Amino acid sequence: MITRTTLHAVTALAALAQLPEGTYAGAAEIADQIGAPRNYLGKLLKTLADVGLVESQKGKGGGFRLARDPHTISLYEVADPIERISRWSGCFLGQSQCSEEVACHLHQRWGNVRDSYLHFLRETTIAELAQRLPDRTPAAT
Repeated sequence: MITRTTLHAVTALAALAQLPEGTYAGAAEIADQIGAPRNYLGKLLKTLADVGLVESQKGKGGGFRLARDPHTISLYEVADPIERISRWSGCFLGQSQCSEEVACHLHQRWGNVRDSYLHFLRETTIAELAQRLPDRTPAAT
């Protein structure tokens, strides 16, 4: 239901959640830990920094760390900049007029699935995911 890119983003943030407070980890170390391509993950982490989910610091001792407490970062916040989930409010069949009053054939079924999935993404945090990952804390710098 999510792309490999979002899976890498979520897993990378869970790995960052395992870092000791105040420390940074390099993109290469995180990529090796989660099995993602190094250059690709570096660009992805930069995207997540642009939306305020991670902080980056260049130079010796630099790298990436979470910008907020992992208990306050939802999977939705990580996935939306990549997947554009917020656009899912439209008609599943692409009709311009689709509502409770003028519904397409899939309106009710799609609404139920979409709402359940969005609820899951909004209510599940990076902290929850980090607790379920094996503790393979990247080398903090």
